[in-house]
Amino acid sequence: MSAFDSKVICVTNRKLCPDDFLERIRRIARCHPHAILLREKDLAPREYEQLARAVMEICDMEHTPCILHSFIDVARELQSRALHLPLPLLRVTGKSLLEEFEVLGTSCHSMEEAQEAEAMGCSYITLGHIFATDCKKGLSPRGIPFLKEVCGRVRIPVYAIGGISPQNIAEAAAAGASGACIMSGLMQCVDVETYMHELKP
Repeated sequence: MSAFDSKVICVTNRKLCPDDFLERIRRIARCHPHAILLREKDLAPREYEQLARAVMEICDMEHTPCILHSFIDVARELQSRALHLPLPLLRVTGKSLLEEFEVLGTSCHSMEEAQEAEAMGCSYITLGHIFATDCKKGLSPRGIPFLKEVCGRVRIPVYAIGGISPQNIAEAAAAGASGACIMSGLMQCVDVETYMHELKP
């Protein structure tokens, strides 16, 4: 088990993947993370749909939840049970999506956004960026005190994101996070199984 009782969400970025993307997804799914969040926002809707079909099939075979990202119509068409939206998009769509998806998450970067997401009925939030990360070069991380404060003031699960690694994942757990999101580590590691093992406390 990881520091979060296996509540690690793999956030995808196929552009970081040095090998076959779907094979890497298969290897990750076999390790049974809490979920795989298919975040490929740069794709056109039809391209995303094709990729989502393949990823969802792999996740179903490995009994690992798959969360689709941003593409609401694709999620509807594929009858996905879980959807993650950027907060600005969620504000536009409103609470109607709560009736369509069992799991609805969003990304937050402040206490106010976290409380807004909770009030809108979100199932969970991702909160970042907590540690320094190449994805946010030049931007200071918000840090563990920020994570701890937000976790103490909202009741829905908070998943730390940004710079999470085997070396600091326990800090996020100690701050009260329900889990952690990992992108580059799982997209680029040489051995997925070994990397997941290293996430253990």
